[in-house]
Amino acid sequence: MKSGLVVQESVSLMPRNTLRVEVMARYYTNVTSVEQLRQALAWADERGLETLILGGGSNLVFADDVDALVIHMAIAGCHWANAANGEATLVLGAGECWHEAVLYAAAAGYRGIENLALIPGTAGAAPIQNIGAYGVELSDTLVSVTALDSESQDIVKLSNEACEFAYRDSLFKRQPGRYIILEIAMQLSRTRSLALGYGDLQQYFSGREPARALTPADVAQGVMAIRRRKLPDPAQLPNVGSFFKNAIVPQDTWEQLRADHPDMVAYPADHSVKLAAAWLIDQCGWKGYREDKVGVHNRQALVLINHNGGTGADILALARRIRDDVQARFGVELEMEPRVVPAGLGL
Repeated sequence: MKSGLVVQESVSLMPRNTLRVEVMARYYTNVTSVEQLRQALAWADERGLETLILGGGSNLVFADDVDALVIHMAIAGCHWANAANGEATLVLGAGECWHEAVLYAAAAGYRGIENLALIPGTAGAAPIQNIGAYGVELSDTLVSVTALDSESQDIVKLSNEACEFAYRDSLFKRQPGRYIILEIAMQLSRTRSLALGYGDLQQYFSGREPARALTPADVAQGVMAIRRRKLPDPAQLPNVGSFFKNAIVPQDTWEQLRADHPDMVAYPADHSVKLAAAWLIDQCGWKGYREDKVGVHNRQALVLINHNGGTGADILALARRIRDDVQARFGVELEMEPRVVPAGLGL
């Protein structure tokens, strides 16, 4: 074994995934530097093993044991760069807690990511899904991603455009395993307008201080209050957050659906329409549904819960039934958000 690298065998991943699914990693290591990461990749390559990069485990469904070297990404780092004229770049190591970074930026008076407070996971995972909430996406502020290209073994810096961001999508999601994210950089500002157009935020701040008096910390606190009211804490009710993406359909499809369902919840989305997946699921009667081990949250139909030691297979079986019901009733196919490991066992 190479110096600085500690590899464990037969390690439970239950503490490393927010669904609290009990699966075993054949091998497991924690890396805190690029050097250790390179050592881990070489160690796996020498033994003909696949690797799995793991952050906070908040967007994963483990459907079976992992016959690979699981590399827990714990590269730290948080600093400001290029600060001038009320603008600054926040640079985060991939292992930094995303929520803590949001609060750090907001407390410093910098705007841009405060709407993304309380999203679980690490900074390195944020670009993969292009995390978004309350009218803001990571791609709105991200400047670059520094990553190790597993094909060339070079460290590369990818611009926002090169990341190919879309709704809950990115280059990293479409090419899983190729780019191992080491660091992200976001351009934040003390003067940009706060994003308060989302309905829940408008309601939360209605009758309070005028928008011009609000700080990014105020908005972060508002987002946290809304999320805590609507969404379960994974530490109390194991879950991966929103299990399905909002469905994007052409305008003509939306017109047909609206004719049959005038109260359907939807939002404009670049010459198409984004259908609220939670509304679709709720209309099929799934909100609050519970089996012995798994179920659907009683306040948010997008959230599947592991109530009582359910497996990844249990969660996926429930998700398939929900998806099939929505397809049968509305002719709309829902796509799941979390990644399924091992690959090939998803919906």
